[in-house]
Amino acid sequence: MTEPLKTADIHLIQRIIPHRYPFLLVDKVVDIDGFQAARGIKNVTMNEPHFQGHFPGKPIMPGVTIVEAMAQTAAVMVGTALGMEDRNMLVYFMAIDNCKFRRMVVPGDVLEMKLKTVRGKPGGKVWKFSGVAEVEGEMAAEAEFTAMMDLPKE
Repeated sequence: MTEPLKTADIHLIQRIIPHRYPFLLVDKVVDIDGFQAARGIKNVTMNEPHFQGHFPGKPIMPGVTIVEAMAQTAAVMVGTALGMEDRNMLVYFMAIDNCKFRRMVVPGDVLEMKLKTVRGKPGGKVWKFSGVAEVEGEMAAEAEFTAMMDLPKE
């Protein structure tokens, strides 16, 4: 019998990663399959501060924030699998590769980030992920990225 996939609501997310407004960019992480895969959900709203300047009269979610939302999803996936709640885990980008943007993301969209682990293991510091961000099944962005997990000492 297989274990059910896990979900991280906003309260659990905030116990795993240190990000807060205005830079917490994932509202929920679902379908967490251990260290292997997860799906992040971001409800894009006009209330987000980057829309004031990107761009006035034509709000578009910046591509870098889409990639950051994917990275936060990956961090929550790994943090959940490692039991990192309330442990002050930090995560740092090391590389972003093969990043492409395919569709604008605007207020009212629900951004879904599908992440998979390419390389990484429990206890390891360096992890590599591949991700796709979609809106209503249409690809908005894709990227591979490498991150260092700064795990607190026991």
